Amino acid sequence: MQDSKNTIAGWVLAGGICALGLSIVSGKVFHADKPERPEKLGYVIEGVVSSEGEGGAAEVPIETLLASADPAKGEKVFAKCSSCHSINSGGANGIGPNLYGVLGKPHASVAGFAYSDALKSKSGPWTFQEMNKWLTSPKAYADGTKMSFAGLGKAEDRANLMAWMNTQSGSPLPLPAAPAAEAAPLQDLQ
Repeated sequence: MQDSKNTIAGWVLAGGICALGLSIVSGKVFHADKPERPEKLGYVIEGVVSSEGEGGAAEVPIETLLASADPAKGEKVFAKCSSCHSINSGGANGIGPNLYGVLGKPHASVAGFAYSDALKSKSGPWTFQEMNKWLTSPKAYADGTKMSFAGLGKAEDRANLMAWMNTQSGSPLPLPAAPAAEAAPLQDLQ
């Protein structure tokens, strides 16, 4: 009986020594003490803004996307908002304010809703540009807002949503004109 206990203890001790040795060797091989970030990440996470700067693709202006926006698709996007907001005329406030006719109204203007100080401090009306910033990231737009929604990462979804929200008003705003396309530099065709 004693011999089997000694054999088991010997195997456990040998296994521990092997594990320690492999850990030291693999640390040297893979440079665990100096982790390096790869030049290009393995996959893109949708909705995350790239910090590449000039190397990334230029973002399409929201005015351009609004020109081809589909309000029917925007109504589907609003399903994400409907758990906290209503958008019918005379509708009650929920966790968030009623959004009927919000475009063109001043910030924090729905009567009977307790807005955060961060949103109350915003001046001017809800323009398409302001709404785009808000829908991209409410926390970045008004630091300290009570709204916990992370935002809509796809610019097309934001444009479709704003086009639909604009139709949910007694007096919809005219859509902003798309900026003129910049002339591409001429190339030498030889």
